[in-house]
Amino acid sequence: MSRFFKTLKPYWKSVLLIIALLVLQAYADLSLPQYTSDIIDTGIQNGGVSHCMPQAVTKEEFELAKVFMTEDEVAIWEDSYREDGDVYRLDVTDEKKLDEYDDEFVTAFILNNQTSAVEESAFKQQIAAQSGQDPSQLENVPVEMLGQQMGIELSTFKKEIEDVDGNVVLADCLDMRPVFQMMLAQGRMTTDDIVSMRDTLQEKMESMGSSLILSMGISYAKNMDSAAGVDMDKLQTDYLWASGIKMVLMALLVAVITVCVGMLASRVAAGAGRDLRGSVYKKVMGFSSAEMDRFSTASLITRTTNDVQQIQMVIVLLLRMVLYAPVLGIGGVIKVWQTGAGMGWVIGLAVAAIMALVLFLMVVAMPKFKLMQKLVDGVNLVSREILTGLSVIRAFGREKKEEERFDKANKKLTKTMLFTNRVMTFMMPCMTFIMYGLTVLIVWVAAHKIDNGSMQVGAMTAFITYAMQIVMSFLMLTMMSVMLPRAAVAADRIDEVLTVKSEIVDPEKPETLEKKEGVVRFNHVSFKYPGAEHNALEDIDFVAEPGKTTAIIGSTGCGKSTLVNLIPRLYDVTEGSVTIDGHDIRNITMNELRDELGFVPQKGVLFSGTIASNLRYGREDATDEEIREAAEIAQASDFIEEKSAKYDSPIAQGGSNVSGGQKQRLSIARAIAKNPKVFIFDDSFSALDLKTDAALRKALAEKVSDSTVIIVAQRISTVLHAEQILVMDEGRIVGRGTHEELLANCEVYRQIAKSQMSEKELGLAGDTEREEQ
Repeated sequence: MSRFFKTLKPYWKSVLLIIALLVLQAYADLSLPQYTSDIIDTGIQNGGVSHCMPQAVTKEEFELAKVFMTEDEVAIWEDSYREDGDVYRLDVTDEKKLDEYDDEFVTAFILNNQTSAVEESAFKQQIAAQSGQDPSQLENVPVEMLGQQMGIELSTFKKEIEDVDGNVVLADCLDMRPVFQMMLAQGRMTTDDIVSMRDTLQEKMESMGSSLILSMGISYAKNMDSAAGVDMDKLQTDYLWASGIKMVLMALLVAVITVCVGMLASRVAAGAGRDLRGSVYKKVMGFSSAEMDRFSTASLITRTTNDVQQIQMVIVLLLRMVLYAPVLGIGGVIKVWQTGAGMGWVIGLAVAAIMALVLFLMVVAMPKFKLMQKLVDGVNLVSREILTGLSVIRAFGREKKEEERFDKANKKLTKTMLFTNRVMTFMMPCMTFIMYGLTVLIVWVAAHKIDNGSMQVGAMTAFITYAMQIVMSFLMLTMMSVMLPRAAVAADRIDEVLTVKSEIVDPEKPETLEKKEGVVRFNHVSFKYPGAEHNALEDIDFVAEPGKTTAIIGSTGCGKSTLVNLIPRLYDVTEGSVTIDGHDIRNITMNELRDELGFVPQKGVLFSGTIASNLRYGREDATDEEIREAAEIAQASDFIEEKSAKYDSPIAQGGSNVSGGQKQRLSIARAIAKNPKVFIFDDSFSALDLKTDAALRKALAEKVSDSTVIIVAQRISTVLHAEQILVMDEGRIVGRGTHEELLANCEVYRQIAKSQMSEKELGLAGDTEREEQ
């Protein structure tokens, strides 16, 4: 993960903005279930009434409400309403205060509501108890007569009530509140009696749920509002519309934030991917040949493309999902705790099941994810070898064998990918089972709580939604478990490239070439390849001077190319030193060193573009005249002029649309166009016929008369006229001098020469005849 954080560091402002937007999105997402709950519980079940305090009360009901209140409650009651004609209207709008009043007044309101419709039999029993009579004596006494005896007007009315068996029946009821009001006024009942009644009711309420108690208080408010002329249908409709509009606005906010976060996360991930590719490319460009040998070309391509793509994908998910998941999960837990439903253990059980599943999948799949990227490397390696060597494969009739080799690598990758995909596919049905199992469990537990009155249907719906959000937050993290192992492997592979310390680096305090003459000196140089036991070069000591050609010749594998590769610092010497104009090449920057060199490798390499762009590769400001002159010297102008677009003719990738000899000549022309102080030709004339070779060397000698020329060659004809010829054998210089001197003094050179040219051509015929005589 440290690699991810380092990658995201340049984009910290965007990351902070994403976090802020995700917090806002979580707030909106977590608000939606509460709106749903309110619509069900308040909007539908309670008719849009959300508090026990009525919006409007008739004067008569306003006074009757005080019967069951304490002195403090009466003071608050009177302060909370203002008189408006025949009714009193609620003057409190603060939701927090109304919530407090719900808790404070609910007992008085429920008692008021219950005594507003008391069965006739229960009323007579109460009167008998107050007067000390036998209830049977009042069975046949009309209620109206009892009211006359008490000095108040009483009458019965029909109302549906539940009997002891829970059946709804139509019973004769009457309003007892005027009776209690009269008895309090006459002193026949005291406030202690009212308190006693409240205490009795509160004891019964303790066995009820808080949601049921609130609903009973709201029932009183609805009755008062309706009696005061409030349009209850409009009240309900307005509430539903207001809640619905809030939900729509919240949903729109979530949609806008989702789009913004997705856009920002994609931009950050794309930028991070670009930076990583740039870093890897820059690092690889600074690799010496030793580091290039350590990583295969196919592997470096995979690391720069596929591995970076894996990290880029994970960064998007990291910013979009992993950051959002804990915010949503923690917010969901807080909301669940606020519901007071007491079902947190249900969610804890689901989370534990999810974590166990994820852990199991990670243990099973992680080793395969690590193997997968290596197998991708293998497929790329085989593919690259087959595609680049297609002509050889066809020439040797190896198509079937190569198909089998590719099929083997492909099947290994396919088998591993199928295993990981099957494991991860198994995850989704398990997650679905856990989620739906959680829903069923919540409904089952909540149903008992609803039956007990401790929870409402809307609260259950909200709880299910919050539970799903919490589970989904863990599911998001689980989905990351599919991506993270592979991305972690990819990050390690990229980090492996980025943390490699190149053996060839610029010096901390570089020297500057003051005199740029092109004098190259090897001072007792020895060189050993990394990991090799023996030296490839041993005690190489010579000077290559301007205006002279130094040729290096020897049998295959004697170290010729290795020697010239030391000059541009493709490798560094093991012992001794290589200097240019008196400066150790390790003490000057590689830029300055390579600016002095025109290097033509054994295998001509061209880049996609045009002939002109390839000839200007070493010097972009070369004029048209200069590149034409370079092409003429390299004997390339003839085939260039034959093309319809001439110097603007396209060159395909790798120079695949030109022949080997043409490619070689263009590579030589490219070095000539650079006009360096030192020319290095590493067996660059091998693809040229003898006539072209001779013409090229003659034209080159005239052009580079003040430059140092170092030629590695296999053919004697190429080095015949060199001022200095170095003969190499098994990594050592075994001969040094001109052609004539070496023929006379160096057996190795003489054998090479005899293998290529006749004795007559070499001028050795007379010597042979004399030896025979």
